[in-house]
Amino acid sequence: MPEDTDQAKGTAGFLFEMGMLKRAKRSGWWIAGVKDPETIAEHSFRVGLIGSVLAMMEGADPAKTALLGLWHDTQETRVSDIPHIGRRYLDAASNEKVTADQVSAAHPAVRAGAQRIVEEYETGDSLEVICAHDADKLECLIQAVEYREQGCANVQGWIDSSLEKLKTASAQALADAALHMTSVQWQRTYLS
Repeated sequence: MPEDTDQAKGTAGFLFEMGMLKRAKRSGWWIAGVKDPETIAEHSFRVGLIGSVLAMMEGADPAKTALLGLWHDTQETRVSDIPHIGRRYLDAASNEKVTADQVSAAHPAVRAGAQRIVEEYETGDSLEVICAHDADKLECLIQAVEYREQGCANVQGWIDSSLEKLKTASAQALADAALHMTSVQWQRTYLS
């Protein structure tokens, strides 16, 4: 019984740690002049949704793609959101290593599952992984469009770099559509 209690505490501790993602800001946006950027959790939520949509459009498994997207930045509770310019100067631990440490005291099934999900996202080449990576980039592009509408003029680099990394035809089509509409244009369909 003490082992079960320790594993429950280890798993609950991991869940508390993930709550930090609701408070931790995506720091790369500060470089663009965004004063109050989105949190890592807000980013990951939309990555999961975008991933599921891309998977539907591409014929991949939407649930698996969403799961990959949901877990893709969970390591940032330990290593933070390092902007690309910062990566030039830092050697961070791999996401697989960070995840292994994060879940080391968790239930064995949680340890194995978390490590499998993160390893697949980092090293896999399935259509679900490709859609999850595209979702991460497409979310960044959409967020940049929203920040640009709010008056932040320095986001074009984020749009361009995200656009050039998209691999699926569906992600490219959605990016093109997002770049040619406003963030509130979706309302017109229902308010007309």
